[in-house]
Amino acid sequence: MGDILIVDDERDIRELIADILEDEGYSTRRGANADECMAAIAQERPALLILDIWLKDSHMDGIDILKTVKRDYPEVPVVIISGHGNIEIAVAAIKQGAYDFIEKPFNIDQLLVVIRRGMETAHLRRENIALKQREVEPAEILGESAAMRTLLSQLEKVTKSNGRVMLTGPAGVGKELAARYIHANSNRASAPFVVVGCATIEPERMEEVLFGRENGERGIEPGLLEEANGGVIYFDEVADMPSGTQSKILRVLVDQTFLRVGGSEKVRVDLRVISSTNRDLEAEIAAERFRRELFHRLNVVPIPVPSLEERREDIPMLADYFIETLHKSQGLPQRVLSEEASALLQTMSWPGNVRQLRNVIERVLILGDDTGPIAVGELPGESEAPESDGRVVLSGAIATMPLREAREAFEREYLLTQINRFGGNVSRTAEFVGMERSALHRKLKSLGVVTGSKAAQSA
Repeated sequence: MGDILIVDDERDIRELIADILEDEGYSTRRGANADECMAAIAQERPALLILDIWLKDSHMDGIDILKTVKRDYPEVPVVIISGHGNIEIAVAAIKQGAYDFIEKPFNIDQLLVVIRRGMETAHLRRENIALKQREVEPAEILGESAAMRTLLSQLEKVTKSNGRVMLTGPAGVGKELAARYIHANSNRASAPFVVVGCATIEPERMEEVLFGRENGERGIEPGLLEEANGGVIYFDEVADMPSGTQSKILRVLVDQTFLRVGGSEKVRVDLRVISSTNRDLEAEIAAERFRRELFHRLNVVPIPVPSLEERREDIPMLADYFIETLHKSQGLPQRVLSEEASALLQTMSWPGNVRQLRNVIERVLILGDDTGPIAVGELPGESEAPESDGRVVLSGAIATMPLREAREAFEREYLLTQINRFGGNVSRTAEFVGMERSALHRKLKSLGVVTGSKAAQSA
């Protein structure tokens, strides 16, 4: 995209503008009517379009072409020229998205200034979009657990297709990261990735935000669907989408067209759709809060994202990554985890999943020492627990059991925790707890604990 397309029904005007621009170092193409204009744009998008508002023997005038170009190629700046110009036409052109308006006969210096500014504005807009894309953290998925290997295998299979993906899992597991991974490794990686926070947008504004709007005073205001054209749109927590909007999104999925709020002309887009939810959508459908047809359209490839409980062996790697990231982004101390702290993190409860783990690490780095390994006492739960002089504090249930039952209950819970911590790997668990592998197998069997490929479960 590096030339200027000149469209005017007067050959002399076309040639004059082309000669002026080529003398300034620009490359040009020319068209005499609407058909030649649209064919030239379809062949290759120009860097800028100079468009006569009155075109003889054309089925579209300049305003109609302007509307079409701003709908399908919003990044192309359009400069309108006319020998019949007046303030009403100028205002109409600007409202429809024209960059500027010049009357014939035009001043050459004025024309060149407008074109240079239009080209510069378009370049800055493209550069800004590219910078925003680079500012996003790389879509790197960390983890060596069986659950994460399964997830990565599934994500790799969908990156090269255009199929719709539904990511499921509790809050904080990294569903948006998985969506960004798909985008970054797809053939749309250089195109936009636009997030629609269905739970954060006010229901009464959802349609304007998604579809954009048209009105006499402000002209065209593109929505998120147009911003995502050519790339990926990600519906985060899609179960929170208002029911009225669901039916309209369904139509977009069917034919990739929509109407702006207040508009009368269809806007065509090319989108790949990825969605996510932490709810049971079948239950939402049964409660008539979610449309079954929309569910089937979105749920072409369902991919579950594992919770942190399912991948405990990845916790030390994730913690180290967060320490390094927070050091680079916020200047927090770059400390290391002590072995005891690492072990405790793997046994803690993580209802907030990876997001909660990151928050815990950030809190420790802010409130803790500037140097030295992170100790057990700095972790939440441990540091906030009352002093017990090294004694183990019994839960109410165990404290009421006979010794033999209490010992078995403790051993079962302790070994389950360690088995889960090491992702069901009995050999690594045996090494940590200080038992022979065969002896651990016998102990687990006597306690009624069975192990699987992912983790242990109580029989």
